[in-house]
Amino acid sequence: MSSMSLNAAAGLQGMLKDGHTSLEGLDAATLRNISASKELSRIVQTSLGPNGMNKLVVNHLERITVTSDCATIVKELEIEHPAAKMLSLAAKMQDEECGDGTNLTVSFAGMLLNATEDLLRSGLHTSEIIAGYKSAGDKLAEILPTLVNKTVEADGMTKEHLVDAIRPVLAAKQFGSDEVLGPLIVEACLATASSSGGKKSVSPDAVRVTKILGGRMDQSQVIHGFVALRSVETTRTSATDAKVTVFGCGIEASGTEAKGTVLMKNAEDLKGYNKSEEVKMEEIIKSIADSGTQVVVSGGTVSEMAMHFIERYNMMCVKIPSKWELRRLCSAIGANALVRLGPATPDEMGICAEEKEQE
Repeated sequence: MSSMSLNAAAGLQGMLKDGHTSLEGLDAATLRNISASKELSRIVQTSLGPNGMNKLVVNHLERITVTSDCATIVKELEIEHPAAKMLSLAAKMQDEECGDGTNLTVSFAGMLLNATEDLLRSGLHTSEIIAGYKSAGDKLAEILPTLVNKTVEADGMTKEHLVDAIRPVLAAKQFGSDEVLGPLIVEACLATASSSGGKKSVSPDAVRVTKILGGRMDQSQVIHGFVALRSVETTRTSATDAKVTVFGCGIEASGTEAKGTVLMKNAEDLKGYNKSEEVKMEEIIKSIADSGTQVVVSGGTVSEMAMHFIERYNMMCVKIPSKWELRRLCSAIGANALVRLGPATPDEMGICAEEKEQE
C-alpha cells in the first residue's frame, strides 16, 4: 500500500526531504570524493598565514589541542574518507620533506578540486581534466625557477645565510618576531646538528622549548645544555665541573613487602627504632659523596632523611619526576639513570661544566 503523498513521478528525489540530493554513477562517486577533500581543505585554509585562526581539535583520547599548524590539525583529525586521507598523507609528506608548507598543500589541492568540480559539471571528462592539470604542472615547473629571489648554497653556508632561509618560515607563524627568533633557532640547530654521510641533520627531539611564566620574547636565549623548570631542593644552588649521579628511582628507604607490627615498651625502643635506617641511609649518601658526586638527580621522591644527609655532605639535589625529561638530561650530560641506591661507577656518572639555579 503506497502513501497518497508520494509522488511516484519524482522518483527517489521525491522521497527525500528538501535540501537533500542523490547522486548515481561514476561521476557521482567522483563528486563525493571531491566534496570530502574540499571539506578538509575548508577546515585548514582559514589557518593559512600569520593571521590565520587557531583551531580547537579534540582527538579520540579527548585531548584538546589549540593550534594553527596544518600538520598538527590533520594529524589529530580522525579522517576515514579515502580521498581526504590522500590529502592528509600529502600534508604529512610535505611536513617530513620540507617541514613547512603543509597548509598551502591542502588548501591549494582544495582549490584545484573546486575548479575540477566546475569542469565536471560543465561536461568535461576526467581524463581531459587530468591532461590539463599535467600541462599546467609542466608550465609551473618552467615558471617557478624564474621567481627565485635568493638562493642559499650548501657550500660555504654561514649562520647569516641560514637565518635568511628560515625567516620566511617564521614570519608565516610569528610575523614580526622572526628577527628575534631566527638567530636563536639557527644557533640551536647548529649546536645539535649531526653529520652522517657528508650531510648534516637535526633531530627535533634534541631541541626543547621552555616557556617561563612572566618572561618576554626578546628575553629568549639558547642554553647549550638542559633546562629544568624546577627549583633546587638543597641550599647549595650551583656547581662547576661537577660529576652528576642520576637515579631513575626515588632516594628513600625501601618499604617491606608485607605489613608488620612493631612493639615498643620504653623510650629507648622508640629512639632506636629508626637508628638502623639512619645509619644505612648515611652510609649510602656517604658512598655517593665519596665517589666524587657533587650533583644528585632523582627521578622520584627524596625522603627528609636522605635530604638531611645530602645537605650534610654538601651536595646539590634536583628532582625531575618526568621520565622523558630524565632521559633528555642523561643524553645531555652522558649519564646512565640508576635504578638502585648506591654510588655510580665512572662510566655511569655524567659530567656538567656548570649547574646553577636562576630565577
